[in-house]
Amino acid sequence: MSAAEAQAWAEQHDARTLETLFQFVSIPSVSTDPAYLADMARGAGFIADHLRVCGIENVALRPTAGHPVVTGDWLHAPGRPTILIYGHYDVQPPDPLDRWNSAPFAPEIRDGRIYARGVSDDKGPLIVAISALAAFLGTAGALPVNVKLLLEGEEEIGSAHLDDFVAEHAAELAADFVLSADGAMWRLDLPSVTVASRGLCALELTVSGAAKDLHSGRHGGAVANPLQALSALLAGLHAGDGSVAVPGFYDRVRIPSDAVRRETAAVPFDEADYLQSIGAPAGAGEAGWSLLERNWLRPTLELNGVWGGYSGPGTKTVIPSQAHAKITCRLVPDQDPAEILDAIEHDLQRRVGPGVTLTVSREAGGAHPAAIAATHPGLRLAMQVLEELYGRAAVPVRMGATLPVAGIFRHRLGLDTVFFSFSTTDEDYHAPNEFFRLERLRDGIRAWIRYLQRLGALPDDAGSAEIPSIPR
Repeated sequence: MSAAEAQAWAEQHDARTLETLFQFVSIPSVSTDPAYLADMARGAGFIADHLRVCGIENVALRPTAGHPVVTGDWLHAPGRPTILIYGHYDVQPPDPLDRWNSAPFAPEIRDGRIYARGVSDDKGPLIVAISALAAFLGTAGALPVNVKLLLEGEEEIGSAHLDDFVAEHAAELAADFVLSADGAMWRLDLPSVTVASRGLCALELTVSGAAKDLHSGRHGGAVANPLQALSALLAGLHAGDGSVAVPGFYDRVRIPSDAVRRETAAVPFDEADYLQSIGAPAGAGEAGWSLLERNWLRPTLELNGVWGGYSGPGTKTVIPSQAHAKITCRLVPDQDPAEILDAIEHDLQRRVGPGVTLTVSREAGGAHPAAIAATHPGLRLAMQVLEELYGRAAVPVRMGATLPVAGIFRHRLGLDTVFFSFSTTDEDYHAPNEFFRLERLRDGIRAWIRYLQRLGALPDDAGSAEIPSIPR
C-alpha cells in the first residue's frame, strides 16, 4: 500500500474531513457538567459512527461508571506492529461565554483558523488520526499496521474511570505502544514531541477550632485561631531555598542525568520573555535548577487556594471556626502519588498546634508521572517524520503539567505513549476562542499517514525494533 495514494485520497476528501470536524465540534460534549449528559452520549455516538464509516471494525460504546469509552480495531496485518490509538471526545466548559468572539459550539473559520470549543483539545487532532486511517482503508482497503482505538469521554475531568476500564480490559488492549492524538506541540515554530509529564496528587485541609465563629474582642487570646494555625502549617511546607520541606518528599525522586539537563538547556527558551509574558518577577523557585528544569524535571508542592473567616469589604472582627486550603503536587519519576499524600499528611498532623484539629481530605484522580526513553522506536519515528515535514530537527520536550493517560497505560499495560498531536500550546484550549489551524489539520493527516506507513515497515514487537534508515 502506498502512502502517496493515501495522501492523495486525503486531499481529495479534504472538504468532507472538514465537514466531519465541524459536526463533531458542534456537539457540546462537556464532561464535567451533568447538564450536558445527553450531549456526551451524542458525542460518543458520533465518533463511533464515524469510525464505522471509515472502515474500523468492532466499534463499540463501552460503559464505565461515568461517560462511555469508544473502542474499535482493525487487526489484519500479521507480523506488523500493533498500536493503541488514544484520544478523547469530551471538552472543557465554554465559560465565560461573553469572552468568545463567536459561539463556542458553532464553528467558524477566520484567518485560517477553526474557532470552536474542543477543536484543538482534542477533536481536531482526533479527526486527524482517524482521517489517516480512513485514507489507507479508502485506497488499499487495509492498514500498514494493526490498530486498536480507545477514545474516552473523561479526559477533561482527570480520566476518572479510565484506570478501572484499562485494568479490566488489559488483555483486549494489549499493543506494542500507545500513539496519542491528544497532547500539543510546545511552540508553533518548533516541531516537538512530549517525552515526559509530571504526575499529580491533591488534597484539601480543614483546620477547626471553636464550634462557631467568635468575636475577636470577646474571645481573642482565649482560643486558637484556625487561620493562624493553618498559616503556620502551610508556611512550614517549604524551606527557604524554595525546596519542599516535607520529610520523605524527595526520597524516590529520580535525579535527571547530565544528558537530560543538557538536552533541556538546549531547548530554545527565553526566561525573561516568558516571565514578562505572564507578568511575573524573576527570582522564585527551587535553588540550583533552571526555570525549565524546575518546571519539567523537579517535583513541586503548590498552594491552590486558602480561605476562611471574612474577606469582604471593610472589617469584621471575627475568629473563624474553620480555615481551609487546597494543595496539589506535581510529581516526577519515581514518586508515587499515594506515598506523597501519606508524607504530607503525616508532616501536617505532627506539626498541628494546640487548640485546633486538622482534617485532611484526599482528592480522587491522582496520576503517576510518565516518561519515554529517547531510544523508543515509536518516538524516534515521530521525530523523523516531523523533521521531514517541517525541514528542521524536532526536539524532545517535557511537560510541567500532567497527562494521566500516560501513567495509566504504563502502570496497567506496561506501554509507553508517543504523543503525536498537531495542536500547539498557543491555541487557547480551556479558554475562550479556542482554535485549531487548518494548516495543522492537513499537516497532521500527512504526518500520520507517513508515520503509519513507516511503522508498517517494522517487525512485530515495535517496542524493541529498530527503525530502518529513511532516505532524506
